Amino acid sequence: MTLAPYACNPASSRGRRFPEAAAPTRSDFQRDRDRIVHSTAFRRLVYKTQVFLNHEGDLFRTRLTHSLEVAQLGRSIARALHINEDLVEAIALAHDLGHTPFGHAGQDALNNCLKANNPQSAGFEHNLQSLRVVDSLEERYPDYNGLNLTFETREGILKHCSRRNALRIEAREPGGVAHRFLQTSEGAGLPRRQPSLEAQLANLADEIAYNAHDIDDGVRSGLLQLDQLEEVELFSHYRRETSRSHPLLGGRRLLFETIRRMLSAQVYNVIDATTRAIAGVNVLSVDAVRQGPPLICFSTDMAEQSLVLKQFLLKNLYRHPKVSETTDSAKQVVRELFVSYMADPLQMPQAHTDRFDGVDISNSSGNKPERVVADYIAGMTDRFASREHERLVGRLAFPS
Repeated sequence: MTLAPYACNPASSRGRRFPEAAAPTRSDFQRDRDRIVHSTAFRRLVYKTQVFLNHEGDLFRTRLTHSLEVAQLGRSIARALHINEDLVEAIALAHDLGHTPFGHAGQDALNNCLKANNPQSAGFEHNLQSLRVVDSLEERYPDYNGLNLTFETREGILKHCSRRNALRIEAREPGGVAHRFLQTSEGAGLPRRQPSLEAQLANLADEIAYNAHDIDDGVRSGLLQLDQLEEVELFSHYRRETSRSHPLLGGRRLLFETIRRMLSAQVYNVIDATTRAIAGVNVLSVDAVRQGPPLICFSTDMAEQSLVLKQFLLKNLYRHPKVSETTDSAKQVVRELFVSYMADPLQMPQAHTDRFDGVDISNSSGNKPERVVADYIAGMTDRFASREHERLVGRLAFPS
C-alpha cells in the first residue's frame, strides 16, 4: 500500500532511545509490534479486567481481547486512509499494557494509595504506566531495559499526560514524547500540538471498540437488557434495520448483527469525516499533522450519538450496583496489597526489592519504595492479585 504524505513512514522515524541496526525483513514499526506481542506485559492482559472481573466468566472481554479488537478496527481504518497500519496496530496493542488488575477500580485505588503515602507523588495513571512498561519495566534485552520502541509508537501510547508529569518526562527526554503536552501550536491559548494520525486513530478505535463490545458483555452478564438499549439511538437504529432485514432473527444473533452494523457505520463514518477534515486543512506531512487540529474524527452527528451511548453505559453498566460491589472489593484488594508490601517489602520477589535497595544499580535510580510496590501490583493479573491478597491478608476477596 502506498502511504499518504501525512502518514508516518518508518524510513523517516525519529528513532529509538538506544540506536539499533534495522531488521532485514521488517520495518521499525513492524518490529515494535512484534516486541509488544512477545512481551510479558502483553501476555498478562489475558487475565486483566475490561469491565467484568476475570473470575466472573470465561467469555467476557479482557484487556487482551479488547486490545486485539482495537488493533483490528484501527488497521481497517488506517488502510482506507493510507496511513501506517503497522504503527496503528503497535500502538493499539500496547495502549493498555500499564493497566492494573481489576481495571479502572485498581487504577483508582493504586493512585489513592500513592498519594496518601506521599502527597508529592505523581500518583498512578495507566497511560503513563504503559509508557513505563515499554521504556523500563520489561526486562528482555541485554543492552537496555524496556522494549526500546520507536518514538512514534511511544508517542501514541502516551495519549494523556498532566503538565506535572510531562515536565518530569521532558527532563529525562528533552523534546521527546511528552513535549507536545508542554506547548501550544502557535502562541498562548491555542490547542497543544497533536500526535501523529496513527496515534489519533488508535485512540478513537479504542473508544469505538469498548463502546460496542461493552454492550455485548453487558447483555451477556444480564445487567443490560435489549429493551433498555432502545433509548440509545445509535444502537436502536441498527437494531430496527436488522429486524427489517431479518424479521425472524432474535436472541444473540440479533444482538451480534446489530453491533456489527453499528461498528461498520462508525468505521465508515470515521473514514469519511477524517478524509474531509484532512482535505480541509491540506496537510502534506507528519509535521503539519502535529501542528494542526485533531483530524481523526467522527462527523458531528456520529460524535453526539457516540457520546449518548457512552453516557448510557456509564449510568447503566459501569455504575450498576453489581459492578460497583465487585469494584469496591477490588479496590480493597489493591489497597491491602499496597499496605502489606510497604510494611514488609520482602513479601515481594527479590527482583523487585532489589530495585529500591540499590542492588540493581541500573534500575534503582529514582525508584522510591512506593513506586516499586506500585509497579509490582500494576503488573499483576486479576487472579494473581486475588491469590496474593488471600496469602497476605488471610481472606478471600471474592468468595464463590
